[in-house]
Amino acid sequence: MAKDYYEILGVRRDAGPDEIKKAYRRLARELHPDVNPDPQTQERFKEITQAYEVLSDANKRRMYDLGADPFGGGAGAGAGGFGAGFPFSDIMDAFFGSAGASRGPRSRARRGRNATIRVELDLAEAAFGTTREIVVDTAVLCDVCQGSGAASGTHPDTCDMCHGRGEVSQVTRSFLGQVMTSRPCPQCGGYGSVIRHPCMECSGEGRVRTRRTLKVRIPAGVEDGTHIQLAGEGEVGPGGGPPGDLFLEIAELPHQIFERRGDDLHCTVHIPMTAAALGTSLSIDTLDGAHEIDVRPGTQAGQVIPLYGKGVQRLNETGRGDLLIHVNVETPLKLDPQQEELLRELAKLRGEERPPGKFSPGQQGFFSRLRDAFNGR
Repeated sequence: MAKDYYEILGVRRDAGPDEIKKAYRRLARELHPDVNPDPQTQERFKEITQAYEVLSDANKRRMYDLGADPFGGGAGAGAGGFGAGFPFSDIMDAFFGSAGASRGPRSRARRGRNATIRVELDLAEAAFGTTREIVVDTAVLCDVCQGSGAASGTHPDTCDMCHGRGEVSQVTRSFLGQVMTSRPCPQCGGYGSVIRHPCMECSGEGRVRTRRTLKVRIPAGVEDGTHIQLAGEGEVGPGGGPPGDLFLEIAELPHQIFERRGDDLHCTVHIPMTAAALGTSLSIDTLDGAHEIDVRPGTQAGQVIPLYGKGVQRLNETGRGDLLIHVNVETPLKLDPQQEELLRELAKLRGEERPPGKFSPGQQGFFSRLRDAFNGR
């Protein structure tokens, strides 16, 4: 065999039908005589066409792989590369996309764009939900023409160039014969009709811009960055097309007391060391109002006191998160003589007082090693 059809198409010998067809279409677009009239290119186009004819036919490919002549010695097939069973539509499909099939007129009505509005909420609104009135600047259906784009009492006329098809055809000649191609009609833009008297209200677009107010319900449990979709509340499309969607982007404002982490709330309370040691009661502000909590004796700094079910409502679920209260124990910076005397007495009773200038055995060992280091021992 003089020709390697696999090499001509640039595919592997085990390539499947889809891979072979894809390779042929790619090369056909590059080498078609209508694109590149160079004689050498035309010969190359004939080669890839002949290779595709063989490799796309299961019987011919099997004969070719066995070393036999896939054309059976027929002169017509071997010379021109086009056998009786060659799918000529594949050439048209490869070069023109749909073998000259008509697409029909385009619709003037197209879907409108989506819109996004930022909505700021405080913590309570995000936690329990709220109702908001929002103002939207958007495109709505033209009341005068009802989306047709034509002036009152008129209607779009059928295009006299394409006769309503939305496309025009052109016949060109090539070595393959006459080839018909189609393209959108330049007069009507592919719509198949022409608006000769546009609506004065919308200038033929079928929609007008206006400001409208929407009352929307914000569900409980939303948080910063949540997007709420309002289907069909976006812009009406050109030609009176269906509207897009409106998205509300939630921006949750910071709170002076609480920090939100998911459905839980966190806050910090500061208590003196005496209250931490002896225990006390505190009034804590929550999203539901004031709440009394008990601080147990011996509470340590950093300890967390939970209030279950006092957090944020779970989005689209039942139940609420928790309020977690972080305890910060404050040590006094200054003491008057009486307070200092009382603390010393307490330390003495607890066996924690040390004579002034005296160190524990561990501290004495540390300073001894430090002194030896400086003395070079």
